[in-house]
Amino acid sequence: MKAFTVLDGLVAPLDRANVDTDMIIPKQFLKSIKRSGFGPNLFDELRYLDEGYPGQDTDSRPVNPEFVLNNPRYKGASVLLARENFGCGSSREHAPWALEDFGFRCIIAPSFADIFFNNCFKNGVLPIVLDQALVQELFDQVEREQGFRLTIDLNTQTIKRARGAAIEFEVEGFRKHCLLHGLDDIGQTLQDADAIREYEAACRMRSPWLFDSIAGVQQ
Repeated sequence: MKAFTVLDGLVAPLDRANVDTDMIIPKQFLKSIKRSGFGPNLFDELRYLDEGYPGQDTDSRPVNPEFVLNNPRYKGASVLLARENFGCGSSREHAPWALEDFGFRCIIAPSFADIFFNNCFKNGVLPIVLDQALVQELFDQVEREQGFRLTIDLNTQTIKRARGAAIEFEVEGFRKHCLLHGLDDIGQTLQDADAIREYEAACRMRSPWLFDSIAGVQQ
């Protein structure tokens, strides 16, 4: 998993509430369990005018000119500004996969669905909860200022902008540690790889018959 330390990113505004995970990545794209390759189909039903399906050449599809991510002004954005209850609906982990694969490393909203919020941290995406008035202030700035960027420093838990006061945000300590060091669930486990090997070796010494039985089943 990519570590998250400091992000200086262009901001794209998604001005709609209750964006669910099926809107983020539609169900027909969930067949793969790889973490990559979902970016082209992020917000598929909003970005394109035709019906999408796996393996389709997205470069030749008709795009929706009204959808914000098709606006050249927001090309290359890595910060998504959203409204309340972002990521509601089913618990699919493909949603943060698609956001990260598209290029978003941070999402700012007044509130998130709990499972989606947790999945973001496990996949290198930082979800930031801000007061609704602050979120509205950022929406207003994005609209007024072309090329509006934010610098998000996870270590100091601050959001800086060219104009306006810095904004502080909260993040739970363990999640912060994992993001700063690029540790997903597997990465956390592998930190104790030596202790795990020692434990397995001790088990093999105490109960060699058990490991012989396992080897026989695998053959």
